[in-house]
Amino acid sequence: MKTLILIAIAGLAAQLVDGGLGMGFGATSTTILILLAGLGPAQASAVVHTAELGTTLVSGFSHWRFGNVDWKVVFKLAVPGAIGAFAGATFLSHISTEAAVPVTAAILTAIGLNLVWRFSRGRVRRVYQEQSYHTGFLGGLGLFGGFVDASGGGGWGPVTTSTLLTLGRTEPRRVVGTVNTAEFLVTAAATLGFAIGMWSDLLDNLAAVLALLIGGSIAAPIAAWLVTHLDPAMLGGIVGTMLVLVNLPNVLGAFGVEGTVVRVLQAAVLVAGVALSVLGYRRAVRNRKREGAVVAEVSLDPTDRESERAEQEPGRKAEHSEQSEPAEHSEYAEGRVR
Repeated sequence: MKTLILIAIAGLAAQLVDGGLGMGFGATSTTILILLAGLGPAQASAVVHTAELGTTLVSGFSHWRFGNVDWKVVFKLAVPGAIGAFAGATFLSHISTEAAVPVTAAILTAIGLNLVWRFSRGRVRRVYQEQSYHTGFLGGLGLFGGFVDASGGGGWGPVTTSTLLTLGRTEPRRVVGTVNTAEFLVTAAATLGFAIGMWSDLLDNLAAVLALLIGGSIAAPIAAWLVTHLDPAMLGGIVGTMLVLVNLPNVLGAFGVEGTVVRVLQAAVLVAGVALSVLGYRRAVRNRKREGAVVAEVSLDPTDRESERAEQEPGRKAEHSEQSEPAEHSEYAEGRVR
């Protein structure tokens, strides 16, 4: 019973991270299941993805209610992501993925470092000029993210959220909400793959599934509210720091670095990441105050600009006539004197 309570608390904490930052539920929950419940990597991933059927559904609905979802991107990500997740689940059910972990971790660490650097400059604006993504790009990203997620016990958020945030085409809260909503279909496909290959293991660990589901579902609405109120610069820095923290041990482990050295480096990354996130937030606030008028002008489309000019035109004419009136009176007075 104690183990199940801890798993439920872990599900709550993991969903707060995942719903607020777009990543972390799978990696966090899988790690805890292996440590506390004694499950193997494949069994832990199967349990996590089954529980995520509920948490991703609640999370997606919550993000939709808060206006954080771009439905066009959702389906372009989710369909190929589901294909990749089913393939990854089937693969993990039969073959170990230990050799692929360092490579994936290195990629995600590099993306995380790029995010921290990018958002620490404070050039993130609250007003974004929304730009579309190429369908082929989203398809490839979803396919890769789905495969990594199912075969590694987590990774959908780190792969997709971090990549879309790096491109900077959409406001961070909408990236997080869109990715979390697409994750439901990805999770369903992964669960189907695990059910085909590991049905008996899923039944044996049904209590752990329910504990994760309850904890994660409680946290999902809170996380959706949280991401709506976080500053984009701060959010981007936190996401980058989380990526580096989670993946650094696997990268260092490939070179035989373990134990105290890894923990010291993680602590250094955490301190540096928080400091750079705060620095980026302060710079962003300062830049918004200094360039607010410019950002507002750039965000207007041509029709809005014409309307704004039309509204300002009568005031300009009135101002012009007021300025010219004294001169007319002066000339009139001068004429009468003559």
